Order: sequence, then structure tokens, then C-alpha cells
Amino acid sequence: MNVPAPGLPARVRIHEVGARDGLQNEKTAVPTEVKAEFVRRLAAAGLTTIEATSFVHPKWVPQLADAEQLFPLLADVDAALPVLVPNERGLDRALALGATRIAVFGSATETFASRNLNRTVAESLAMFEPVVARARQGGAHVRGYLSMCFGDPWEGAVPVHQVVSVAKALLDLGCDELSLGDTIGVATPGHVQALLSALNEAGVPTDRIGVHFHDTYGQALSNTLAALQHGVTTVDASAGGLGGCPYAKSATGNLATEDLVWMLDGLGIETGVDLAALTATSVWMAERLGRPSPSRTVRALSHKE
Repeated sequence: MNVPAPGLPARVRIHEVGARDGLQNEKTAVPTEVKAEFVRRLAAAGLTTIEATSFVHPKWVPQLADAEQLFPLLADVDAALPVLVPNERGLDRALALGATRIAVFGSATETFASRNLNRTVAESLAMFEPVVARARQGGAHVRGYLSMCFGDPWEGAVPVHQVVSVAKALLDLGCDELSLGDTIGVATPGHVQALLSALNEAGVPTDRIGVHFHDTYGQALSNTLAALQHGVTTVDASAGGLGGCPYAKSATGNLATEDLVWMLDGLGIETGVDLAALTATSVWMAERLGRPSPSRTVRALSHKE
């Protein structure tokens, strides 16, 4: 039954990250054609933004070493296909294949910046500056990911003002939108709303913010609802609940797209996503990965007596 609640947006754009953030955390590489078929099925299910791959050095993320082979196979996919780039070399590779949506990946904490990017926060922002500038000059849309926005496994709780400072710096570089990452899944709804309010007070409009929650403590949906109540309309999710973070061992899976769509459908919020088709896609991928999907909704809808 669809029962709308007051104060929520009429429509939410789901930024699907399963094909990149999800598969990069797999222990073994998924064949390129399987990845391509995964993206095609996600698009057919109604997802309009599907993060396709990452143009990083294969040494760091070997599961996505086939970016050059994969991206051309997606030329006929009717969806926006953002790609992650870590530096100018990655940008060159992406632009050479016609990518029009670029993402950079920063950190709100020094320890994670060092472990993930081998740089300080300031040095990473300096590295992103020419990437963002060149991408925008080429007409590309640029998303800035900001990880460890709520807690860090090495530094503990992350002060809100620290997150706001780095977030503003990313936007000042020219990023079109910002994705706030709860990389290890420790956020709670009050913390989410406090950070969003602090960003607004610092001049960051809500319509440039997306949220990216992990479900380590089972809080991803409640945190998403808190963000929606604040006016956020872009939510990252991963089909079947795939993924985590290879550089933060306490990071478990992302918010499952099916769980998100079930909640949004119940609230009468439009997504354009066919839940049955999406569930079938996640079951199909789970079969190829050799294990069941962790998504509760996938399990419930695909259960057979």
C-alpha cells in the first residue's frame, strides 16, 4: 500500500553504484560481458544513472581493470553512465572513450586520504583541481564523492565542521554535485540532519547534495529517510546490496537499491524503477557471483516455497 508522508519529495533520483562500487569489492574479477549485461539490465529496470566503472590503475582496483573494454560495450545503454577517475591520467582515459559524467573521490579525514589516495586532504584536492577543471571545460558533469563523512575507523567520529570544510572545497573546485559518504555505516538520523543543516548554513544548497549510506549497523534506510525529510532528492544505492570499500575493512555493503525502492514506493515517491525487474537483475547477478543477495527485499520477493 502506498501511503505518502508529509514533507517528502515527490521524486527521487537513484544513483546506482552496483556496477562500480559493488563489483570493485568482489574477491574475483567479474567477466567484462557480465558487467555490461548487468548495466543493461539495470537500465532496462528503469535506473537512469548507473555508475559504470572506474579508470583507476589496475594495481589498486584489479576488479575494474577492464574499464577500456567495458565502456564501449555500453554505448547503446539509455542511461547516464558516470565513471570514477582518480587523477588526470584517469580522466584522459575516460574522455578518450567519450565519457560525459565524471566523478572524483575525496576524503573528509586525513587517515583515509592517506590510505586511499596516498595524499593529505589538501594534496588530494590539489590533484582534483585540474581534473575537475578539464572535465568541465570538456562539457562533462562532475560529481564529488566525499567519504568518511560521519565516522572513520582510524580517527573515530568526524566533526561536522571538518566535513563541511572539505565539502565546500570540493564544490569550490567546480563539482556539480556532492555525494556524502557514510563509508563505514556509523551515521544515525540526527547526525545526518545535523550535517545537512550545517552544509546549508555554509552556503551549500540541498539540491547539490546526494547521500551514500552503508548498512553496517542497519541504519541506511533510516538515514536515507532523514535526508529525504531534509529535502535531498539524490540517493546512492547498489543493486542487491553489493559492495563495501576495499580500503576500509569495516565497511560492509551499500544500501540495497531494492530496499530503497520498496520504501520509496510505499511512500508514493516516484523513482521510475520497476522493482520486479530490478529484483530479477540482482538475482541474476547473485547467481553469477555464487552467493545470495544480502538485500532483504530481494530475498523476500524472490523467495520460493
